[in-house]
Amino acid sequence: MIGVMERSALVIEDDADIRSLIEFTLSSQGFTVTGAEDGPSGVELARTLDPDLITLDLGLPGFDGVEACRRMRAFTDAYVVMISARSDEIDRLIGLETGADDYLVKPFSPRELKARVTALFRRPRTRATTQPPAAPPPTPGPPTPESVQSAASSVAPADETEVLRHGALTVDVDARQVWIDEEERDLTKIEFDLLVELVRRPSRVWSREALLRTVWGNDWASDTHLVEVHVGNLRRKLGEQGGRRLIRTVRGVGYRMETVG
Repeated sequence: MIGVMERSALVIEDDADIRSLIEFTLSSQGFTVTGAEDGPSGVELARTLDPDLITLDLGLPGFDGVEACRRMRAFTDAYVVMISARSDEIDRLIGLETGADDYLVKPFSPRELKARVTALFRRPRTRATTQPPAAPPPTPGPPTPESVQSAASSVAPADETEVLRHGALTVDVDARQVWIDEEERDLTKIEFDLLVELVRRPSRVWSREALLRTVWGNDWASDTHLVEVHVGNLRRKLGEQGGRRLIRTVRGVGYRMETVG
């Protein structure tokens, strides 16, 4: 069992035998599992069921897994594991850039799937409520030092708001929101977790292995390519400040935040 709390999974796979294998594997980990055999029905089930985990084949009827992942990322922060017979690096990169958290190549062993799912859930995500407000509030800007101080002084220490700043970058850790100046940036769960670790200690040079252990878990210590892909995505979303990228590559070591004036 991954944990005592019941979790749900959605398996989107057109091959009935593989779908049954994945469903059985996830059920043995304590998931309540639902299956879908094409892209459109998978996306609708994801919207209806709001699962914690989605496994997704690339070659689906209706529309492919890349399109399905892109559509689902508009409304769900579920962990997404792409499972495909396509082993080319470009397919893996496209899957991860679309919003998948991991990519598993067929044929795969149930033990490997279990290990990867366990590693994903070691860092539980913060899920947004599905209950909409009665009236849409104004779009908030980044918190100011004064507002953070005011909030911190009115609550117990355990509830203090953690807001990180690095030049024009503002990260509200508790709300899981990121701004560059006044413009909010939309990050995936993994991208946000990476950014938080980098900004908390901006002068530290993080090795790829250290980021893997911190963000993904110890089971991923040899798969440093994951870090490179997600850091690349993060850089594109954050853009540049003063003509420089906010995340700097330290050759032969890893990454750290760029020094800002």
